[in-house]
Amino acid sequence: MGTEKKKFRVAKRNPQESWIPESDQRYAAVDIGSNGVRLLLSRVMVSGEFCVYAKESLVRMPIRLGEDVFSQGSISQDKEDQLVSTMTAFSHLLKAYKPVDYRACATSAMREAANGQAICKRIRRESGLELEIIDGGQEAEMIFASHIAETLQPDLAYLYIDVGGGSTELTFFARNERLVSRSFPIGTVRLLNHQVSDSSWQAMESWVQENCPTDLSLNAIGSGGNMNKIFRLASKGNDKPVSYPELLDIDKMLNRYSLEERIRILHLRPDRADVIIHASKIFRSIMEWGEIDKIYVPQFGLADGLVHLMHDEYKRNQTF
Repeated sequence: MGTEKKKFRVAKRNPQESWIPESDQRYAAVDIGSNGVRLLLSRVMVSGEFCVYAKESLVRMPIRLGEDVFSQGSISQDKEDQLVSTMTAFSHLLKAYKPVDYRACATSAMREAANGQAICKRIRRESGLELEIIDGGQEAEMIFASHIAETLQPDLAYLYIDVGGGSTELTFFARNERLVSRSFPIGTVRLLNHQVSDSSWQAMESWVQENCPTDLSLNAIGSGGNMNKIFRLASKGNDKPVSYPELLDIDKMLNRYSLEERIRILHLRPDRADVIIHASKIFRSIMEWGEIDKIYVPQFGLADGLVHLMHDEYKRNQTF
């Protein structure tokens, strides 16, 4: 027997009116990707039907785990030490922040690393943090947990595109339901190091074309640090999509600049400046294959999904 899903809405209040939430919980989420490691500290405040998810801090460490894994099959001792030190530092931040719950998840690089499980044990031993290595399907489920379906227009179909350093996760939504998901071993770090086969590109193109709905208009939703930066380069408002022609213009601009110019002129971090052109290629290719005109960028990802999952679990526990 299913349970009724409670929907929250954004409060429209007088700016001078005080607001005291009925409940206020802190959560922490760690996302260990192929290009970087992130810690999100977030609060969830609820009052009646109003629910506010507030990102309080995001800490990022540019540890490119995929650089080792996709060429050597394992994580080097140097990067392992960096990751363990980072997780130990995160554990101290968690002690200061005092979240009601935390989750730490690792994606493509760690799940492909021959020594991934051994590193998880070392992290647990030295930092006290439990780390989960998740597969592509779990990653899509966790991102879906951020309740994006509730913000979609029911008469449209959406292709959710999450581009990471090691993989691209694709999820189709239609009529406010998740229909199908798939993970492809195509990521920015892999492309940077020429480690993506033609067959992987062909498989992703075929999947997009086979799953595109013919009876609904299709838009895209973009996720990942590179898409967030492309969105800012397009100078769009938070609720405005980036059109396919605009994405092509940004792609041409990015490729026109050298790596040094992308750092100096566009003010990109070095570990963003070298991979963003590959992310742009993935997004524009998928939009071309699916004949998608617009891509929305709500600027959330795996860590945000983890916060929603933890808060959902908290609410379920309060009912008993």
